[in-house]
Amino acid sequence: MRLPTTAFTARPWRVHEIAEDFDVEDVWALPTPGGPDDLDRLVAQFAERDDESRVESPVYRALFAVRWKLGKLARLDKPKSGVGARVATLRDRLPADLRDGTRGPDFGDPAKFHSVFLTHDEWAAEMANSTMHCVLHLGWVPDGKGGYHGVMTVLVKPNGPLGRLYMLGIKPFRYVGVYPALLRAIGRRWEANGSGRHPAGAA
Repeated sequence: MRLPTTAFTARPWRVHEIAEDFDVEDVWALPTPGGPDDLDRLVAQFAERDDESRVESPVYRALFAVRWKLGKLARLDKPKSGVGARVATLRDRLPADLRDGTRGPDFGDPAKFHSVFLTHDEWAAEMANSTMHCVLHLGWVPDGKGGYHGVMTVLVKPNGPLGRLYMLGIKPFRYVGVYPALLRAIGRRWEANGSGRHPAGAA
């Protein structure tokens, strides 16, 4: 379920300390019911290299196939456009306690996300290409019924007019073909992994 921007901005997430110059693009409630200590399991699920291949929607797969092909042709994902090259890593902005704490896993593919920090209830990862610098944030929040679930937020900093045009152009495809299929896949994987089998209110 898509959430209002305030579902992210109103919470005292640590990521606000390092991403104040990023725009909130999307906020989604994830179908991942669990207990108070299950964020690590959700992060591990997101970081699996073959996660896209498990999404069954042909529309989703086709869109990502086109995106990676266009990225290759237009050289959107070349190394010099990524984190540590075109843009500095957000780890350079971390306060000492986060910098010295747990970083979290990486996705394995250098063209994809890299962990910035991990706490008990939030994880931030980043990626960059020629069009934008992006932060993927997972928060672990109470569901109001004694349990917990994940909230996924995407923050972006477009790279000039090209980046803003790119984000505008892909917006309808994200809502129609990408997010619905991705959320269904996340929910199926969560259930299959047994990660949501926590009685309400269990510690």
